[in-house]
Amino acid sequence: MSERLQPGDTAPAFTLPDADGNEVSLADHKGRKVIVYFYPAALTPGCTKQACDFTDNLDVLATAGYDVIGVSPDKPEKLAKFREKENLKVTLVGDPEKTTLEAYGAFGEKKLYGKVVTGVIRSTVVVDENGKVEHAFYNVKATGHVAKIMRDLGV
Repeated sequence: MSERLQPGDTAPAFTLPDADGNEVSLADHKGRKVIVYFYPAALTPGCTKQACDFTDNLDVLATAGYDVIGVSPDKPEKLAKFREKENLKVTLVGDPEKTTLEAYGAFGEKKLYGKVVTGVIRSTVVVDENGKVEHAFYNVKATGHVAKIMRDLGV
């Protein structure tokens, strides 16, 4: 199981393909705060709710200086379907190798319906302008999570 990140840690660098196959890097956002959220699968009810919540609040977050990147193990083709079907504006990237998910502590053992399984741990990491972890939230709920983050960040 990968280590969970703590405030003050350096956020692991990543470059992953977005829904259009273009590379998106954490380094592209240097000088801005970035909310990196990890979700299990595109086109599922909880992940759809979370992505729609981020999309609905994207302008408010951007005005407060935050970019948002959603990471899942999905391939770009599935992310494109997800974006089109739900009219998402948030940047979605795929990590089929799960290297970024593991680096952020967002992949490992979790309880699912009372059973221990290995998979994506729904998590959100807020990275500051200098690439340091400002907040790390693990085992978050899909519903209401964006509102909670915004409260925690004072947005």
